[in-house]
Amino acid sequence: MLKRNLGEKYSPLYFLSALGAGGLSVSFFVYLTFMVPHQGTPIISFKHLMIFFNNNSMALNILVITVLTIIAVLALLHLFLLWWNISELNQFKTTKAYEILHSSNTEITMMAIPLTLAMTINVMFAVGSLFVPGLWTVVEYLFPVAILSFLAVGLYGLKLFLKYLQRLMLNGDFDLSNNNNLSQMLSIFAFSMVAVGLAAPGAMSHIKIVNAIAMFGSIFFLSVAILFGIMKLVLGFRAILSHGLAEATSPSIWMIIPILTLIGITLVRLKFGMNHGLGAQVQMPDFFVLTSVILSIQLLFGFMGYSVLKKLGYFKDYLNGNKANAGSYALVCPGVAFNVFGQFFIFFGLVKNNILPIDSIAFYMFLTPFVVVQFFTIKTLFKLNNKLIFTK
Repeated sequence: MLKRNLGEKYSPLYFLSALGAGGLSVSFFVYLTFMVPHQGTPIISFKHLMIFFNNNSMALNILVITVLTIIAVLALLHLFLLWWNISELNQFKTTKAYEILHSSNTEITMMAIPLTLAMTINVMFAVGSLFVPGLWTVVEYLFPVAILSFLAVGLYGLKLFLKYLQRLMLNGDFDLSNNNNLSQMLSIFAFSMVAVGLAAPGAMSHIKIVNAIAMFGSIFFLSVAILFGIMKLVLGFRAILSHGLAEATSPSIWMIIPILTLIGITLVRLKFGMNHGLGAQVQMPDFFVLTSVILSIQLLFGFMGYSVLKKLGYFKDYLNGNKANAGSYALVCPGVAFNVFGQFFIFFGLVKNNILPIDSIAFYMFLTPFVVVQFFTIKTLFKLNNKLIFTK
């Protein structure tokens, strides 16, 4: 049964439940985009699925249908959890806890809202491409709508962030001693999500003005993310090294992983956008370097974060034990991001540079660890949903 009327017990971090479901849906969409032929378009569409079904074995068709089913189920779960969160947030706004939130460091958790809304746009675009016949024939009309949608979410995020930043700058009441985590990076996560969303029409539109507007918007939010990301990362690690990592918010140590995934994909998309929009040359070896650097940093934070969380007993207490915190949903985002960027590394870094043949044994060996992480991420999401959102 669904928990309702959480009131003061609610936290905007519950939006990360919807974010995780949406991200997982998109991660399966990426499999199809990279592994099913889609000549003539940058991503897979309904038309390509029909061609695939008519020219492949029953076993492969069943596999693709299974993936499509997973995408649809996770997308529906995303929308359901988004509805639940909006409903609970509206009630939360009437409580004293909401006022307190806006006078402390935790005000930054409000950035989970634009972060999730940006993911919703991505999910709708992916689902529409797969399940709506002929959508790609009118896609140039949809790109301006997507740009306006992402800009609206981005401006909403900026409004929340600047309000928070203004309070800190005027009152000087940022609590450095309780900043011993990377939760402040949530704002960077949100701006990066908007940047990668705007980069999509920038990479795919063949109308120059649409291409340019989308790329400029993407570069703007990417610049904001990088500028404040460096600052918040330094402040966060300073507090962590001085006071130790806060147990309840310790999964935030992994937040750098999804941020890097979004920045990496944004840069890939901007490169393609500059190619067909501005005539810049695309050098595939550049993608090998870019994806290798980002994946390397993700691996570093992945192993470092896992060892720290295990030492703190976080998995035992918060995932499998009796302790509960909405911030535990931060465990889902890194798994989704690692899987998605792993696919980008394999496809753009290795396959496109003729280092690894697609559909070879080596290809699937490289893909396996990312699939394993995805499996455990799905398991984690449903375990947290059963613990935090549903009652037995």
